Amino acid sequence: MTTPASSPDPPSLGWRAALAALARLPQGVLSRATGAAADLPVPRVLRPLVIGGFARAVGIDVAEAAMPVRDYASVNAFFVRRLKSGARVFPSDPGILASPVDGIVGQVGTIVDGQALQAKGRSYRVADLLGAQSDTSRFEGGVYATIYLSPRHYHRIHTPLPGRIRSARHVPGRLFPVNRPAVQWVDELFAVNERLVAHIDTTAGPVAVVAVGAFNVGRISAAFDPAWSGRAGTSVTNRGRAPEARRDYDPPKTVEAGDELMAFHLGSTVVLLASPEFELLEGVAPELEVRAGHPLAST
Repeated sequence: MTTPASSPDPPSLGWRAALAALARLPQGVLSRATGAAADLPVPRVLRPLVIGGFARAVGIDVAEAAMPVRDYASVNAFFVRRLKSGARVFPSDPGILASPVDGIVGQVGTIVDGQALQAKGRSYRVADLLGAQSDTSRFEGGVYATIYLSPRHYHRIHTPLPGRIRSARHVPGRLFPVNRPAVQWVDELFAVNERLVAHIDTTAGPVAVVAVGAFNVGRISAAFDPAWSGRAGTSVTNRGRAPEARRDYDPPKTVEAGDELMAFHLGSTVVLLASPEFELLEGVAPELEVRAGHPLAST
């Protein structure tokens, strides 16, 4: 981790000390322990108290969940809950790039010289984010959007527009938090943390959905390839033994807008990349709160 002496918008001294301490800890091990705790079965009689209390504490709208709180066996099962049918609607126009998740928009913009903006004064290389230089040229001059998922948000990731998944990549890394202080302070944070990348070819141009892991959020499962997620389809990322780094699909996997793509087992960030054929829509800017299906860019 690089922590320059002069950051444009440095977080508090307390956060800087916490991030420096976290850099020395076994982030993967600690995150797996948190995941194991979240997977512990909750007796049915206690679920309204434990899971319902968690939902109230972080502000989750339980009315959208596909099942009542008492039907979720663990905190994690509730965290990766599906929603009622029709709760999220995606555009029918294949030229509209929609948000794949519920969350808060961070930085958005155009990829220039292979760089995207992380925060004021901080950028990262798209090649590092994707884990491969060969994939970068397809996005030069295209758009990017970063969307942060807080604990109150719905945590399944959906396909942003129709297309075909030609390849996917698991990129090992750290598990720093992805909240505002970390984004402000940890150099190239999104290209440092562990992540799962899905490349989608669309009629409008290539798109990449990058699910970025975070501290206590090390597990990301792949709905488009359940077998990649290991035993019981638990996770591609943050496993004791890393899975194969890349998967190619021949024939490619066909996906429709709104299809389930991945899931965070707790909360994190998605970075969406699209080719130069796309332009960001008016009003898509930092701090905008979106739901899955919200239009972000169009051809």
